[in-house]
Amino acid sequence: MLTISVIKADIGGFVGHSASHPDILELGQEWLTKAQQKGLLIDSHVSHCGDDMFLVMTHERGEDNEEIHKLAWDTFIAGTELAKKLHLYGAGQDLLTDAFSGNIKGAGPGSAEMEIEE
Repeated sequence: MLTISVIKADIGGFVGHSASHPDILELGQEWLTKAQQKGLLIDSHVSHCGDDMFLVMTHERGEDNEEIHKLAWDTFIAGTELAKKLHLYGAGQDLLTDAFSGNIKGAGPGSAEMEIEE
């Protein structure tokens, strides 16, 4: 089974809520590329809608997988740290908890996942 996970968070806006800073998106892709190289992900893409960064990931670990959700959380934390350095608007505003607790749900970021047969 192949799992498609899309996890998003507003970690800091470039010109208010209108856009994501290119350095934030680049940082996100670097994190996902490293995860691909380690074999955690099959493929990935980082995108945005306004100031929300989206992590689009494919893997074979199923829905609600702790490793995948931790990867997203750690990526958002790293992005928030960069957003603070860049003085971006609302840095980290979607991160509602101080620490990862095994699942992204309830921690602020939004997620959608589904398993498919390829």
